[in-house]
Amino acid sequence: MKMKRIPWAALFSALLLTAATACGSNSATGSKNEAVTLTLNWYPYGEHAPIYYGVKQGIFAKYGIDLKVQAGQGSGKTVQAVGGGQSEFGWADTAAVLSAAEKGVPVKSVGVFLQTTPASVQSFAEKRLSKPADLRGIKIAATAGDALSKTFPAFLRKNGMNNEDVKLENTDAAGKIAALLSGRVDALIGFANDQGPTIQEKSGKPMSYLRFSDFKLNFFGDGLITARQQLARKPDLVKRMVAAMSESWSAAERDPQGAVAAMAGASEQLPPAAVLVDQFKTTLTLLHTEASKTLLPGANTAVDWQQTIDTFKQTEIIGTQLDLGTVWAEDVAPTR
Repeated sequence: MKMKRIPWAALFSALLLTAATACGSNSATGSKNEAVTLTLNWYPYGEHAPIYYGVKQGIFAKYGIDLKVQAGQGSGKTVQAVGGGQSEFGWADTAAVLSAAEKGVPVKSVGVFLQTTPASVQSFAEKRLSKPADLRGIKIAATAGDALSKTFPAFLRKNGMNNEDVKLENTDAAGKIAALLSGRVDALIGFANDQGPTIQEKSGKPMSYLRFSDFKLNFFGDGLITARQQLARKPDLVKRMVAAMSESWSAAERDPQGAVAAMAGASEQLPPAAVLVDQFKTTLTLLHTEASKTLLPGANTAVDWQQTIDTFKQTEIIGTQLDLGTVWAEDVAPTR
């Protein structure tokens, strides 16, 4: 069989294009991608897999974005960094976003991705806590003043209980895991896609969850934020970032193992692979509500936003009834 001759000029051009793409160029336009920083809500864990997957798969680059992902130290600090211009975008809990916005921090949500809250009461399955009434009289670790501790009383009230029905032990966020592992408490209040998988891996015992959303209380969780000034100055960048983030989540949902694998080397504090898989698997159950189930990841509805604002007002996470337009940039939502 006669072999075809390789057109070296065409091959050389292809190599140049590949090199340009690897160096952060937009292959569609030939222009250099814009350097953008995204600050996470915490050190990388399974919830963040789609972001790293989007970078590795070139999805952000396709939208002209050279994305740098950096660890955070809590949603509150991430919101401050974005509002202060130290980071173009942030990944933060909606409770922290609204609380900061009420105090004048110039930030807006450009799309909540975890639209079903991961808030839950977590315990070892052997405790057989299957309904809120089972919490009566047990000792639960909580962190005073955080959004979880403020919404927990609402969870109890919606299920015919009050604070006096349980025994809360105040400890910091890191101490809650230690308290449960040591047996000092029977359960903790945390996020189903975060602490539980870690505790299960450390203890070797299965965990169970009473999710707030399964028992009459739901509100928004984590999502993408930016500064109001950036929305005004660079609306095209914001729309591209939202579109790239949404596409990254859709792609990761189709390839969960690949998404988790993309996190390799993301942080020295990265959880073990099995924990990452469990965390991401749970996160995928949080992407939509009944109102948004036909929408792309990160596209929200006014109904869900209003429910979240009302809940945070009732639980005193915020003190005023915030207007939707001041906290949510609806016009940058991803569309099909």
